[in-house]
Amino acid sequence: MTAEPGRTWPDDLPATQSRIVLRRRPEGLVTWDDVALETDAPLPEVPDGYALVRVEQLAMDATVRSWLNEGEGYMPAVEIGEVVRCAGIGRVVATRSDKFAVGDIASTLPGMQEYYAVTDDFLTTPQPAATDMDAALAIYGATGITAYLGVVDIGAAKDGETMVISAAAGATGSIAGQIAKLMGCRVVGIAGTDDKCRFVVEELGFDAAINYRTDDLGAALKKHCPKRVDVYFDNVGGPVLDAVLGRIADGARIVLCGAISVYNDTHKPPGPSNYLNLIARRARMEGFIAWDHWGRHDEIVGKLRGWVEAGQIHHVVHPYDGLDSAVEALNALFIGANTGKVIVRV
Repeated sequence: MTAEPGRTWPDDLPATQSRIVLRRRPEGLVTWDDVALETDAPLPEVPDGYALVRVEQLAMDATVRSWLNEGEGYMPAVEIGEVVRCAGIGRVVATRSDKFAVGDIASTLPGMQEYYAVTDDFLTTPQPAATDMDAALAIYGATGITAYLGVVDIGAAKDGETMVISAAAGATGSIAGQIAKLMGCRVVGIAGTDDKCRFVVEELGFDAAINYRTDDLGAALKKHCPKRVDVYFDNVGGPVLDAVLGRIADGARIVLCGAISVYNDTHKPPGPSNYLNLIARRARMEGFIAWDHWGRHDEIVGKLRGWVEAGQIHHVVHPYDGLDSAVEALNALFIGANTGKVIVRV
């Protein structure tokens, strides 16, 4: 029988937990000199109205690295001594909340730690009892919602148009490309290895793929986008963004989702030299954050779930085991070691 919400506090909870805290601002890839694994840290405080979640999986996203830099962003920077922030999912093991019962599953923003206190707020989403946690992180949460918004809302993809997607074999890019195909687009992916290029074409149904490390990017864009680029879903920024700007069509939409190529830089990157093409082509370039549209969570997840159940969208996870693998898992995003969603099974 499912426990009732309210006051359920087991006697066998551990006294301590493991967590990863920030020691200093990283320069480049994160190292164990930048963070510390604390194995005897106290459990989070659980005030009235909160529940204690045992974190089972963490989601590694490029934005995690940006939160470690000092400066303004859509969320405050992680402070020195604080738990490194990231998304995750787990089960309620104790509760002082009328909203959560022991055994409930919730996705939230626990950071790199074993336990986290949640309440019924914007950051926490209750999940069905039979939730596939891989799928919850890889498609039914921020990743899938971001892909949907970028293609359908910000990109306004239309039947017959050409869409280019960078980091096409990554978590968001791989889902975005499949949604674009469902919209009737010709989809060209950009990735960093021949294996990833084969993956997005042969397994995900992209029309073509470009290896930006070995191909002449400008020539390849001309070859695979003969009618130019109507929508560009940008996950990387830098020279790839600049190259695509040189190939955009009239009325193109440039969707700025991320800039993974520059998150590790210690200085601001130069602006793209081809940005004036936005004027000549009467194009639009727009950034967005999925959380600004979180009120549409149920609507969008419902559409994603329908496509998944119909076999029209597939997701892939790249798992790591143990909290002590979190640094390696995060860095995998920046060295191109992953295909699909990087998760850490705590």
